[in-house]
Amino acid sequence: MSSKKQQRYVLALRLYESLYRVRWTESKIANLYPSDVIKSPVHLSIGQESVSVGVCDVLKKTDIVFGTYRGHALYLAKGGNLKAMMAELFGKLDGCAKGKGGSMHLIDSSVGVMGTSAVVATSISEAVGYALGIDYQEKSEVVVCFFGDGATGAGAFHESLNFAALKKLPILFVCENNEYAIHSHLSDRSSQKDLYKFGVVNNIPSYVQKEKCIFQLRSRCEELINEIRSGKGPHFIEVYTDRWLEHVGPNEDWDLGYRSEKEKPRWLEEDQVKIVGEMLKISDRKNIEQQVKKELKEAIIFAEKSPFPGEMDLYEDVYR
Repeated sequence: MSSKKQQRYVLALRLYESLYRVRWTESKIANLYPSDVIKSPVHLSIGQESVSVGVCDVLKKTDIVFGTYRGHALYLAKGGNLKAMMAELFGKLDGCAKGKGGSMHLIDSSVGVMGTSAVVATSISEAVGYALGIDYQEKSEVVVCFFGDGATGAGAFHESLNFAALKKLPILFVCENNEYAIHSHLSDRSSQKDLYKFGVVNNIPSYVQKEKCIFQLRSRCEELINEIRSGKGPHFIEVYTDRWLEHVGPNEDWDLGYRSEKEKPRWLEEDQVKIVGEMLKISDRKNIEQQVKKELKEAIIFAEKSPFPGEMDLYEDVYR
C-alpha cells in the first residue's frame, strides 16, 4: 500500500470509529427511550453524524465548539466523555451537567465542548462571545458554532454574523441544513434558499457542501480552520445533511405527511457510516465495532449505578 493510500486508510479508520460511536450510541438511546430510564427529550443525530465528525476531526483538543439540542454527535465527535453523557441522559449526578441538563444540555469543557442549548439560535451569540474573548487574549484557539437551518431565521444569527465579521473573530459557522425546522421545509419559511449567502452578505468567506462525502467536508473544513487560525477572521459553511428520524424522539414520522418516505432510499445510499465502513478491512471494522459496543455497555452500566442528585444539589451551580 502506498504512503498516500495508507494515510487515507488510517483516516478512514479514525472517521469510522467516530461515526460508528455516534450511530451505535444513538441507536441504543432510541431503544432505551421508551423504557423511561432517559429523563429528558432526545433529538437524535442519526443521519447527520458525518457533519460533526468531519468538522471535529480537524480540530485540536483546545479548540471550542458550541452546538444545538441535537448535540450527541457533536459532543462525542469532539471527544466528550461517553459515561458522563449517558449518566446525564439518565438524570444522574455523575452526568456531565450533574443530571440537571439532560440530553439537550451537554458540556465537557475538558475537550472544548462548551455546551449545547435547547433554545434555537442561542448558542450562536454565545460562540461569538467566546471567540471575542479568545481574540482579546490573543490565543490561538478556534471556535466552531454548529446550528440548524431553522436558526437562520433568528435575529441573533444575523447579529452574530455581522459582529463576527466586524471584529474579524476566529470562528467557523457550520449550518447543518437538513431542510426541516421541526416539520417545516426550508422553502416554506425562507426567501433565501442558499443559506451560505447569509455569510456572503456579511463579507464572510462562505461555502456550501451539498455532496454527502465526509472526506470532502473534512478537507474543506481543514482549509477553513487553517485560514481562521492564521488570523483571517470568520468563515461560514453550509452542509447539506439528512435527519432520518422524527424531530424529537426515537421514531420515524412518515405518518405526519410533511415529508415523503421516497427520500429514504437516497439517505441509505449516501449513508457515510456505511460507506466509510465498507472501505475498511472486515477485521478492522469488526474490531472498531466491538470496542465501541464495549464502551457503550460500560457507559450504560455506569449511568445505571450513578445516584440521582439529592435535594441539596439543587442549590449548587446556581447564581444568586
